[in-house]
Amino acid sequence: MPRIAYVNGRYVAHADACVHIEDRGYQFADGVYEVCEVARGFIVDMPHHLARLDRSLRELSIDWPVTQRVLPLILREVVRRNHVANGLVYLQVTRGVASRDFVFPAAGTKPSLVVTARKADPAMASKRAENGIKVITVPENRWDRVDIKSVGLLPNVLAKQKAREAGAQEAWFVDADGTVKEGGSSNAWIITRNGVLVTRPAEHGILRGITRTTLFEVAAKLGLTIEERGFSVAEAKAAREAFISSATTIAMPIVAIDGVPVANGHPGSITLSLRQAFFDVAEKSPA
Repeated sequence: MPRIAYVNGRYVAHADACVHIEDRGYQFADGVYEVCEVARGFIVDMPHHLARLDRSLRELSIDWPVTQRVLPLILREVVRRNHVANGLVYLQVTRGVASRDFVFPAAGTKPSLVVTARKADPAMASKRAENGIKVITVPENRWDRVDIKSVGLLPNVLAKQKAREAGAQEAWFVDADGTVKEGGSSNAWIITRNGVLVTRPAEHGILRGITRTTLFEVAAKLGLTIEERGFSVAEAKAAREAFISSATTIAMPIVAIDGVPVANGHPGSITLSLRQAFFDVAEKSPA
């Protein structure tokens, strides 16, 4: 069964999907995106992802490409046409097609919308969680507005490639003072020796992850305490547990940071309990 994509009002074969060469997303990274997990036939936390999309669009003065009522219908249809019960659905909005110029195009230029979906094997994700992942640290070198989910991700690409070359699966961006900010495609967490969850405040300097927000509710359900504060690389290496969170990883245990084992070098029980309880707490929209 061939994959299907939505591109600017049409459902087309994924292999034939294309956008104009002067789309501003291609030429300037002038656009934003969202990724929703699809699990057990549901799109997870979709209203929250669309609310964040709305914020990103407003921050960049990009109009909605379709109405806010229609976009969820498109997401569901792409998921349905691709027969995705477990996987992800990706959407991208750019400022549209216009003659190449740094300033915004003329009023009335229609934003571009692309939606794709693909399957994933939940058993593979569970196996990865059983083994845990490794992270490396890299100096922060991104623009200041990482709170906007922009498609301008070149520093993230380079950081994650560096992680792969080091045998790791994620890279943490670190401020000059040694404070961890976030991962290349995830939020960063540690768990202290007395079982307190710690993650950096999302007011500035990191993306307010939707999965991160839902994990606050999961932690409350499990009776866990969360502190929103910065933490250093040294504190992370000495922590009881560490993990990342994102729509594609949920809560994924970290077993080593820069080659240094976290605790005993195995996934921690608190992280795994967060992962296990997540689906029961997350908002679920039928796909």
